[in-house]
This record gives sequence, structure tokens and C-alpha cells, in this order.
Amino acid sequence: MAEVDRFAEIRPYNDDEVAGAIERLVQDDEFIGAIARYRFGNLVGWLGWAIRPLIRAVLRRKWAGVTTVRQVQLGVSRYMEHMIAGSTRGVTFSGLEHLEPGKGYLFVSNHRDIAMDPAFVNWGLFNNGFDTVRIAIGDNLLRKPCATELMKLNKSFIVKRSAKGPRELMKTLGDLSAYIGESLAGGHSIWIAQKEGRAKDGDDRTDPAILKMFYMEGKKQKLAFADYMARLNIVPVSISYECDPTDLAKARELYEKAHHGRYEKGEFEDIESIVAGIVGQKGRVHVAFGAPIRDGFDDPDGLAALIDRTIWSSYHLFANNFLAAGERDKASADEATAYAERLDKVPAELRDLWRAMYAKPVENAKNI
Repeated sequence: MAEVDRFAEIRPYNDDEVAGAIERLVQDDEFIGAIARYRFGNLVGWLGWAIRPLIRAVLRRKWAGVTTVRQVQLGVSRYMEHMIAGSTRGVTFSGLEHLEPGKGYLFVSNHRDIAMDPAFVNWGLFNNGFDTVRIAIGDNLLRKPCATELMKLNKSFIVKRSAKGPRELMKTLGDLSAYIGESLAGGHSIWIAQKEGRAKDGDDRTDPAILKMFYMEGKKQKLAFADYMARLNIVPVSISYECDPTDLAKARELYEKAHHGRYEKGEFEDIESIVAGIVGQKGRVHVAFGAPIRDGFDDPDGLAALIDRTIWSSYHLFANNFLAAGERDKASADEATAYAERLDKVPAELRDLWRAMYAKPVENAKNI
């Protein structure tokens, strides 16, 4: 009797599933149409009948030899090189000396960008002899079948935020906790944001509910919270962007919520945020890996506070952050001029929110 794959619905694809997933992508009309519109624009309207089959043929030829997850990751790394060269002024890393190759780590990261946060973590690991991570992604971003295929090909596992009812929610969280624990025990690292959703206001804080989810498997095994969490090799990760390509969109959402009590997200807004984060100018980027947390906490609140302190203290503060916080003596004249030019382009009603977004990491660093 075949063994039941408990995590089949949420886990990334295995090597023997790669070819099938690629073929489904090639056959997906929405996926091919999206590529056609991106590459050929208005020509698709009257030449789509010729362009779409051409794209399918090119993709089949390009991906013919891709049969493993490792090959997919190598393809992503080549794209990352071009993206970093075109949209950043350099990416730096610190804290990698805390990690050992072949060991599974639970990277609990601050969250500013949907796609690029885990991508930059992976880039640092990949180029320093470590395996890449399995990435937690909410099912709210996987409304299209092609998005699911792409994410699961790229080592993403699904967090079912759409679960309804207490029983379904508990099962979903229990499966997620067990999958994370099993992955780490097998030497596979995990990336997960410190809370649901990006920190649009720049305030990086860990939600203790995330930590309670991690512990569900430990509780099932009747292990004390501190003992089980120490086994998970939790590593706080602080990702700092000199410029956030989505800062105006975030400020607009905060403004709407503050003045109208709600914000209606557009149908394709998540996808637009992903694209903006990838292609938009980010300036310098720094990724800081903390040391694995072994002790110093007794409960979820204590562990959350410990993660926060590590993220705040290792956050790389740029001139934009100091200038937004009013500390002009920590920026050069050229940096102050560039900051002022960026601020001038921000609509007047959004400027206080925009400044606060960049100033918050300075404030948090002072509160350690």
C-alpha cells in the first residue's frame, strides 16, 4: 500500500514533479498571455495568434533539460544576477559565520517585499555554499494556477490563510507546524516572515501567533515550549532596503485606512507589488543573519521580543532612515539632496506616513 503524502497540498515540488509542472505552465493560456503582454505589449492584440505558439515553442526548448529542483534554482540565480545589476547599488550580507552548511535553520525574517525578501536571503546562502530555503507563501498570492506552479517549482510551500472554521484552521496550522518541523529535522531550511503581511509602516515586530504555530508540533510531542523551539534553530534575519520601490503604494494604503477606515485592494495589486519590488530601484540592500536562538525565553512573547531585538539591532540604517528621523548630521550633503528630491515627489498628504516608514527602524534601534 502506497504511503500517503500528508503534505502534498502544501509542499514544494520534488524532482520527479518538475517536468509535469513545467508542461502545465507551457499549456497555461494565462501564463503564456502574461509573458506575451510583457514582451510584446500592444502587438498581442493583433498578432497573438502567432506570438503565443512561438512563446510556447521557445519555453519548451529552453526548459527541455530542466528536470530537477536544483536546475530550477540555478535558473533563478541567473535571473537574480541581472536583477541585482539593474535594480540595486549592491547587496551585502553579514552574520553568515553563524551558520553551518547542511544544517536546517528556521529563518524568521522582517518583511518588506513579497518576492525579494526571500530571494535576497537565498542569494546570500546560495553564493556562500549553503542550500537555498523552502519559502512560506500565503495562498492569497496563489489565485492563479500558474502562480502556484511557479512558486512550488521554486521551493515555496503554501500557508493556507483562507482556512475557515476552527477545526479546519487547527488542522491547517497543525500540518504547517509538522511540515516545518519535519523539514528542519531533514536539514532543509525554512524562510518565513515574522508576521502575516509586510511591515508597511516600517515597524518590524514578530507576531507571537507565528511562534505558537511553530510550537504546535512540539506541544503534540509533549515538549516544553523553550525546549522544542531551541531545536528549530531559529535565526532572526533583518533585511534593509535603502529605497523601497513600493513605498508610495504602502503610504497610500496606510493613508486610506487612517482616513477612511478601510483600503480596497485591487484584483491584481499583489502581483503589481511583486513586479514593482522586483524591477524597481532599491538602492543598496543588506541582509543580516543573526545567531541561532537557543535560550533566553520561556514563552512566545519572550521569544518574539528576543527576535525583535536581534532584527532591530542588525537592521542596516541608511541615510534615508536617519534623514527621515530628523538626524541630518548622519548624512552627507549629497545624500540629503537626494532624499529631498525623493520627498518632493511624494504627494503632500502622504509625506508624514512616508517619512515615518523610513524613520521607524531608527526609533526601534534606540528602543533596544
